[in-house]
Amino acid sequence: MVDPYHDISFEERMSHVDFRVSGKPHIAVDTEVCRSCTTRACVTACPANLFVPTDDGGILFNYEQCFECGTCYQVCDESGAITWEYPAGGHGVVFRKG
Repeated sequence: MVDPYHDISFEERMSHVDFRVSGKPHIAVDTEVCRSCTTRACVTACPANLFVPTDDGGILFNYEQCFECGTCYQVCDESGAITWEYPAGGHGVVFRKG
């Protein structure tokens, strides 16, 4: 399969993305559960770098620029740490090109 975006830089691709942010997060992170996590897989797996470890053992998470890929939910091995659902209708990532 040929990648139709092969010659398009990441920055160019992102210039065509619009984030319609809902007041209700579509991802909830229970930072108390995260404190017991030793792998922090979400930090390295998130393609948008939205998970940031804090000095006190917690995690900061910003859902506003989430690509909605669900990678964090898939790699998390701490039960109940991440609750993920699709954004409410009319919200989320919108690709403007095409």
